[in-house]
Amino acid sequence: MAQYVPPVNIHTLTHTAPGLVIHYPQVYGLANRQVEDVINRTIRQQIQDMQHAQQQVQTGTHPQTTGTFEIKTNERGILSLVLTNYTYSEPMAHGYTVTRALIFSTFTGKSYALSDLFRPDSNYQAVLAAEVNRQIKARSLPVLEGTPITVSPNQDFYLADKSLVLFYPLYAITPYYVGFPMFPISVYDLLGMAPENGLLSDLAADVV
Repeated sequence: MAQYVPPVNIHTLTHTAPGLVIHYPQVYGLANRQVEDVINRTIRQQIQDMQHAQQQVQTGTHPQTTGTFEIKTNERGILSLVLTNYTYSEPMAHGYTVTRALIFSTFTGKSYALSDLFRPDSNYQAVLAAEVNRQIKARSLPVLEGTPITVSPNQDFYLADKSLVLFYPLYAITPYYVGFPMFPISVYDLLGMAPENGLLSDLAADVV
């Protein structure tokens, strides 16, 4: 059983500049200020990286950018959030959205890649890829021709509602109009590949 851990405090900050409005989360009130600073620095760095990615695609004039976020999990010492930036510049045919997820331990400030959730000797990439392919067929999702559906160690994902949710960027595996294809997988189906003291086990455990 997992020990009860209260949610972390989060408030919304807003960064504005000409053509730019980005709302982003900031954690506060953690007992360990170093951990708090690490989490907040990582969030700000991710937003900067997303803006850079936008600039590579939206190469027109007068860019307009809006940034938002969602908190997906805030319990058991786990903070999972999703950052989304939308940019449109003239005279592009349409805007471009970049979405990134961050998953933290609120005890240590560590941010997790997908590979950190599974035992090194597990076959998690193949198992997850098979599930993604199954869901694509079951949901009749259109897939770009000739695109292999794989799962990488640094695959985009977030944790929410006892699920691991894998997702892919625009144009990665599906046409633009599909948006971001999301593939939820129950954490209980993955415990056989996860370490006993890992995030997935903590999320699945009963709380006392």
